[in-house]
Amino acid sequence: MTTALLTLAVTVAAYLIGSLSFAVIVSRVMGLHDPRSYGSGNPGATNVLRSGNKKAAVLTLVFDLLKGLIPVVLVLQFGEPWNLRGNTAALVGLAAFLGHLWPVFFRFQGGKGVATAAGVLLGLHAGLGLAVLAIWIAVAFATRYSSLAALIASIAAPIVHIVGWGPSGATLAITLMSALLVWRHRANIGKLMAGTESKLGQKSSPAAPAATASHGHSAGHHKDRGHGRKR
Repeated sequence: MTTALLTLAVTVAAYLIGSLSFAVIVSRVMGLHDPRSYGSGNPGATNVLRSGNKKAAVLTLVFDLLKGLIPVVLVLQFGEPWNLRGNTAALVGLAAFLGHLWPVFFRFQGGKGVATAAGVLLGLHAGLGLAVLAIWIAVAFATRYSSLAALIASIAAPIVHIVGWGPSGATLAITLMSALLVWRHRANIGKLMAGTESKLGQKSSPAAPAATASHGHSAGHHKDRGHGRKR
C-alpha cells in the first residue's frame, strides 16, 4: 500500500473512531436520558453532568479525550516505517475531531469537541495539551462557565503551539480545530453575553418529552378534578 493510500486509510479510521458519540453511548448503557434531549442538547461531558450523574460525565469525558489521543499517538509511535509522520498525525487528529462534530453513526449530530480536541493536543505534544488544559481549568474554576473556558482555551491553543514549538503543519490543524470550536460555541457566546449561560454543576431542566408528558398528565389531572367538582 502506498503512503497516500495508507494516509487516507488511517484518516478515515480516525474519523470513524471520532464518530463514536460516547455521551450518547454511556448514557444509554447507564439508563440515562439521551443528552441530546435536555440542557444544551449537546452530546458532551458537560451536558451529561447536568443529568446529575457525575460518573457518566467522567466516563464521557475520558472516552471523548481518548478518541482524540489514541489515533494521534498510534501514528506517531508506529507510522515512521510507512512514512507517516507529524503532519499525518495532525491530520488524523483533525479527522477524529471532525468525527466528533459530525458523527456518521449518529446522523452527523455531534458535540462541540472540547475533550476530543484536548486529546489531540495531548497526543501531538503533551506539554501543549497540558498548557491548554491548565488554561481551561483556570477559567472554569474562576468563572464556573465551561463554555467560556473552552472559548479562551481554543483561542490560546494555536498561539501556545506557535510560541512553544514553532509553526508547522500541525499549526494549521490546531487553528482549524480552534476556529470550529469557537463556531460550535456561538450559541453559548450569545448566552454568556445575555447572562443566561448555565454554570458547571447546574442541573438541567427535565428532558423535553418527559416535561411534555408531565405537563399533559398534570393538565388531565386538573381537568378530572374539575369534572369531579361538577358532579
